[in-house]
Amino acid sequence: MVGWIIGIVLAVIIIMFIYYYNRLVSLSNQIDNSLSQIDVQLKKRSDLVPNLLASVKGYMKHERGAITEVTNARKALMGATTMESKVKAGTQLESALKSIFAISENYPQLKANENFLHLQQELTSIEEKVAYARQFYNDGILSYNNACTTFPGKLFASIYGRKEKEFLKIAPAERAVPKVSF
Repeated sequence: MVGWIIGIVLAVIIIMFIYYYNRLVSLSNQIDNSLSQIDVQLKKRSDLVPNLLASVKGYMKHERGAITEVTNARKALMGATTMESKVKAGTQLESALKSIFAISENYPQLKANENFLHLQQELTSIEEKVAYARQFYNDGILSYNNACTTFPGKLFASIYGRKEKEFLKIAPAERAVPKVSF
């Protein structure tokens, strides 16, 4: 009888070790996948930029500063090696693209150009996907961190050497409320 009880207790302990190991690995893999999705969307955005600039250059010959800013931001994104540097470069590119779209308001022919409108819609769509991928990443971090900090997950996380992960954060400049004046 005692042998059965010991056997059942050992089986439960083994099942818990397996369950928590698999759970932590699955959550970590989900985080890696969502980071890859952010990377894919940033690359997609970066690939659209040359087409956007080509359609804009003819209309905005004297707006070289904005075009240079977009080009430099794109180069930084393409050369970024860590996710942190990619996110930072992506933010710079997003900011530079906003200036191009703002300048386009002064060029009615550009604003009505079919290629420009299509590229603008594509970039808007990609921005939404980047935002969704960032949210998905942070949701994965939340689940993972909850699993690593609640009992008994904390015990198993320490056994497996798993530590909490950091959320993606936006730059303080992006938190500023846009100034709108009429």
